[in-house]
Amino acid sequence: MVRRLRLGVNVDHVATIRNARGGRHPDPVRAAHMAAAAGADGITAHLREDRRHISDRDMERLASEIALPLNFEMAATDEMVGIALRHRPHAACIVPERREERTTEGGLDVAGNLATLTPMVGRLADAGIRVSMFIEADPRQLDAARAVGAPVVELHTGAYCEAEGEARLRELARIAAAAAHAEAIGLECHAGHGLAFDTVKPVAAIPTIVELNIGHFLVGEAIFIGLEASIRRMRQLMDEVRA
Repeated sequence: MVRRLRLGVNVDHVATIRNARGGRHPDPVRAAHMAAAAGADGITAHLREDRRHISDRDMERLASEIALPLNFEMAATDEMVGIALRHRPHAACIVPERREERTTEGGLDVAGNLATLTPMVGRLADAGIRVSMFIEADPRQLDAARAVGAPVVELHTGAYCEAEGEARLRELARIAAAAAHAEAIGLECHAGHGLAFDTVKPVAAIPTIVELNIGHFLVGEAIFIGLEASIRRMRQLMDEVRA
């Protein structure tokens, strides 16, 4: 039986555009409602330490106003754990975060931070929040994610999207092997970062991946064709592979 591939739409960069000028427009919560109408299965938002895009008020509104499952991307800090516990999103994806980076660069080193992450995962899970780890396609990190008690991993696809030719094929094979290993050890496998119309199909074709989270490309493409059209096209490409 072919699994339906879920699409999580990240609305961070709607907030980036809003914050470039200030004020309330464009509204990431409105974007979340449009994503739902266009076929998204969930909404993702990353509340960064420096609040460079999504704000605390955005998180409050997303948690209370949208009907789709909310995936809260967060750094492994006490502040973010507290915010997650207050809003109780459907899921929390723990990601690496550095102030000097423009966007998330690479996966979280779960294997090197077992002592810190294990109690955090426990606190979130006790509150009914499904925890995932944003990691590289590395068996060591997958095994570590299982060890800390996270039921889900999200594989970083940035290197695959940036590579070309044989290098891209090697990165794709690495992602496919990691997704198979995730299933073998009892983890649900998601993937995301940098995916676009021309890169999504090979990743979507990996049968052990059950969810893709995509944001920056969809918001950028919306400038040219509209947000709903952008999401509907991505949804179509994903469904064609799984048909």
